[in-house]
Amino acid sequence: MGVLTLRHCLRWTAALLALGCAALAHATDPAPISYAHQIQPLLERRCVVCHACYDAPCQLKLGSIEGLARGASKDKVYDGTRLLEATPSRLFVDALSTAQWRDKGFTPVTGEPTMASGSANGSRGVLQRMLELKARNPLPSADSGGTIPLPKSTFDFGLDRKQSCPAPREMDAFEREHPQWGMPFGLPGLSPTETRLVTDWLQQGAPAEPPAPLAPAIARQVAQWETFFNGHSNKELLVSRYLFEHLFQAHLHFDAGAGQPYFRLVRSLTPPGQPVQPVATRRPTDDPQTSAFYYRLEPERETIVDKTHMPFALTPNRMAHWRAWFLDDPYPVTHLPGYAPEIASNPFVVFQEIPAATRYRFLLDEAAFFVMGFIKGPVCRGQVALNVIEDHFWVFFYNDRMDAAGEGMDELLRQQAPHLGLPAEQSSQSGFVGSWPGYALHERDYLQAKAAYMARKVQEGRRIDLDLIWDGDGHNRNAALTVFRHFDNATVVQGLVGDPPKTAWVLSYSLLERIHYLLVAGFDVYGNVGHQLLSRLYMDFLRMEGEVNFLTLLPSTEREALHNHWYRGASAQARIFLQSAQSQSLPDTHIPFHTAQPQRELYGLLKNHLAPVLETRYDIANVPDAALRRDLQHLAQSKGRNLDWLPELSYLRVDQAGHAPRYFTLLRNTGHANVSQLLSEKRALLPVENTLTVVNGLIGSYPNALYAVDHAQVEAFTRQLGRLTTEKDYAAFASRFAVRRGDARFWAFSDALQDDHLRQDPVGAGLLDYNRLENR
Repeated sequence: MGVLTLRHCLRWTAALLALGCAALAHATDPAPISYAHQIQPLLERRCVVCHACYDAPCQLKLGSIEGLARGASKDKVYDGTRLLEATPSRLFVDALSTAQWRDKGFTPVTGEPTMASGSANGSRGVLQRMLELKARNPLPSADSGGTIPLPKSTFDFGLDRKQSCPAPREMDAFEREHPQWGMPFGLPGLSPTETRLVTDWLQQGAPAEPPAPLAPAIARQVAQWETFFNGHSNKELLVSRYLFEHLFQAHLHFDAGAGQPYFRLVRSLTPPGQPVQPVATRRPTDDPQTSAFYYRLEPERETIVDKTHMPFALTPNRMAHWRAWFLDDPYPVTHLPGYAPEIASNPFVVFQEIPAATRYRFLLDEAAFFVMGFIKGPVCRGQVALNVIEDHFWVFFYNDRMDAAGEGMDELLRQQAPHLGLPAEQSSQSGFVGSWPGYALHERDYLQAKAAYMARKVQEGRRIDLDLIWDGDGHNRNAALTVFRHFDNATVVQGLVGDPPKTAWVLSYSLLERIHYLLVAGFDVYGNVGHQLLSRLYMDFLRMEGEVNFLTLLPSTEREALHNHWYRGASAQARIFLQSAQSQSLPDTHIPFHTAQPQRELYGLLKNHLAPVLETRYDIANVPDAALRRDLQHLAQSKGRNLDWLPELSYLRVDQAGHAPRYFTLLRNTGHANVSQLLSEKRALLPVENTLTVVNGLIGSYPNALYAVDHAQVEAFTRQLGRLTTEKDYAAFASRFAVRRGDARFWAFSDALQDDHLRQDPVGAGLLDYNRLENR
């Protein structure tokens, strides 16, 4: 009995201890943490600024819970040397579950079970361990306040650097070999409170709330637009295909206010009302392999980042316009084209039954969006396409009523369609050597036919004058655009920003359409080296054609000399092509010129012609403080070799007591003898022709440097900039004015910068990217 009683007592004691321990554990467990309200905002400001789009290190995209669950990969998306096309790995497209991503070689980062169960750290995931590694090993410049660069022997910030991308079982070795490589990489760590919040959330299993249902008003608009996109007649089917191939990368929205949901236009195997099941093709022009697919509006699930954000409003007025332009016009659609690559890649074949004037009207209505397509595009990093353009130029458009889609243009495009084929007709596995000469001959033949067409129009009484240039119909700010190139990325903004540039483009319908199908709808970032080279060299043709269009507005006696200036030192192949463009063979302009600088005079005439629609918000003339305005105008006069030491794109914050900080963008426009050099761009650089554009506000997506000065320091900033002659000079300049990577102020500065960027443009802006921040 006594033994039995003791046994019962021991059992009760054990039970009570267990209950007590459980109660204590429950009392100390952190409360459930919300991904949407606590974790996602933190990850956006500290992690997504480097981990978004295809250039996210290790393909670790942290802008959604699905990207976190997918994890990381050692495979690189960007590879300019691959001989064979790569297998796509697009989030939300090429695999739809974590298990499918594991089958594709992606490894977990949030603490899934691993083979390293014997490790003391086996239960903690890669993300948590990376944060803890940074907490144990803060940046080595932290003690100096970040006034010196990070050690280059430890940190490599090159975009093509070798990436480690450790799997969970490799983390022990990674920590031993790279103790300074915790996350955020090469930036200050999270605060202890932030690190603890993320760690607690990961220990809770990284839970996330399901997506909130669409508001009833939004759901109704989605239904209306999906009905519009899924008509059944031949005309509706062809028009929807055209719209999809131009809007597939857009962030579609219904409201002009901040905080509205965005949508993607996708092809789905499921009809409206059912969950989207995407048709996973490489390109929007590829064969869906089924006739039973639907155009759907799928909610955007990733954080909006500036480098890929291309907003496009779907409004009742827009639907009415599209119905009038595309559907009410009584043109017939007798058959639907197929999806064979040689057909689907050529819009002048696929959509020839839609009048060219209609297609051009559609493109002009949002011209900045479509030019931005190849500048931002779906690929994030664009040096293949962008080293074919100048660092600063203006873009104008032919008037759709006067020329580019005028009478006879449909017939010309129909006849010339065989000469307008694009590299996508060879899929993503192009053979460069055998293909290039053929495309060059086709382009030459097309330009000769186009020149003959233009000459006939002039003989019929059409004048070469300013009426050829689209004036935005008196209200559309897309009539004039400015492009800035920043080495491997670029920016497009409305208006004529900066001083008159070296070159300008005038785009026609056929030119704008080919740019889109070459570098947006037809470009495959996973394609082989032949596909990428062909795309780049074909863009050479299109740039030169746009420049020749501009030259036709100038006196015929000036065209050749200006051409030669733009192409100093160009290859014989480029010179032959330029001669075939036949700008000199066209009749003379009817624009009266009165000065010895007709190009600069023409820029002034175009500004006057477009004055009612020019966007001017980026002009530093709008800065209200007269003293600051004068200082910035003086800064904008900087030019020459000293600018070689300034990065391509910088942000300058000017502080003044009693006022909110003001932000400006500094754009170094690198001088080039020509931009037709494929592999030797450095040999074409002309530092003496470098210029600087100072922009009121923030433009660009990838700042290279961040500067902060007091109002009284702007003059000193300009003076010291003008004295830069060595890297040592720049180091002293940066120590005085820059907010470097290791600066203790970095995240506070970043948060204020991001807030102001989103405040300035709540619809058009997204989070800025820090992958290209310098370390100097």
